Amino acid sequence: MMNLFRRYPLPVIVIAQLFGTSLWFSVNGVWLSFSRELVLTESDLGLMTLSVQAGFISGTLLLAVTGLADRFGASVMFAVASVVGALVNAGFILAAGVFPLALVLRFLTGLCLAGIYPLGMKMVIAWTPRYAGAALAWLVGMLTLGTALPHLMRGATLGMPWQWPLAGASVLALIGAGLIWRLGDGPHLPKSAGPVPLRKGLVALGMPRFRAVAGGYMGHMWELYAFWMLTPLLVGRELDRLALPDSLVPWLAFAIIALGSLGCIGGGRLSRTRGSEWVARVALTTSGVFCLIYPLISGLPSGFLLLALCCWGVAVVADSPQFSALAAANAPREFVGSSLAVMNAIGFGLTLPAIWLTSGLWQSLGVWVVWILVPGPILGLWSLAASRRPA
Repeated sequence: MMNLFRRYPLPVIVIAQLFGTSLWFSVNGVWLSFSRELVLTESDLGLMTLSVQAGFISGTLLLAVTGLADRFGASVMFAVASVVGALVNAGFILAAGVFPLALVLRFLTGLCLAGIYPLGMKMVIAWTPRYAGAALAWLVGMLTLGTALPHLMRGATLGMPWQWPLAGASVLALIGAGLIWRLGDGPHLPKSAGPVPLRKGLVALGMPRFRAVAGGYMGHMWELYAFWMLTPLLVGRELDRLALPDSLVPWLAFAIIALGSLGCIGGGRLSRTRGSEWVARVALTTSGVFCLIYPLISGLPSGFLLLALCCWGVAVVADSPQFSALAAANAPREFVGSSLAVMNAIGFGLTLPAIWLTSGLWQSLGVWVVWILVPGPILGLWSLAASRRPA
């Protein structure tokens, strides 16, 4: 079994990533029944999502400051983070009615996710360095599918308590931990000895090419998680216009977010011939156009708008693995893990104001809140374009 795992490491890593990242939006997937039972609002949903993001940012900064991303085995850290995340998520089920404690537990879930996503990227590079763009596309595709998975679990358990999908996410995370523990670390990255101070993780930001790629990634992140948070609300708006039951929301939200995995995988294949930067630029341009025009076409038939959301879901995340591949290729090789951790921390930091603004203003602005996301793609494209100008 061990030889089989090592012969096909990429499928093992991406499946473990899928299972581990199901913890990320586990509450969003059960939001309709969860909010009714506990009498919560969309602003409360925003706070819970923000807590996870804040935990993730804190975790990635911790990785960068301590150098844990480069000092210890990525597989061990991934497995431990998945197990602890599963336990914390299970604890949230018991404490969901105690709102301050619930936010703390969501924060801790995000902290654990920092040991899953960046370390998963490092493992992919360590096992399959030759085609990093295509391999990372599978990894981020599974992150996307993992984000959508709670919506699917909720759709499949309609009529059952909201606790069931949350418990299912914890079980999946435990399975993911077992898979990575059996796989172990890849052979293609050097192990760093001794502490790695934060300034080493920041070294890459002093390199113009890495800084341009990081700028593109940050613009992309301003849009991505806010869009995923808004997806059930945008879907619910169209179902209301069609006079259809809101029991369809989790199924449609799952479809829209999960289609992003196809965008990642398709973009990964294109990156082998057109290059990662080309794929990132096209995807970021496409999602930026959707940000700009969606409120303007919000009066069109709901069926057309749901189709537009599906197309947006494909484009919105297709650039993410390509930015990660470009960043890994342009970072100092001995500090790849810390450099990616720093870039992730800054990028996810930008998701906080984006989520806070869109969730807080949804009730007053409705679909027009989407325009808050427009600056992200614009600034990301500007950063990529600036890197191509002569010095």
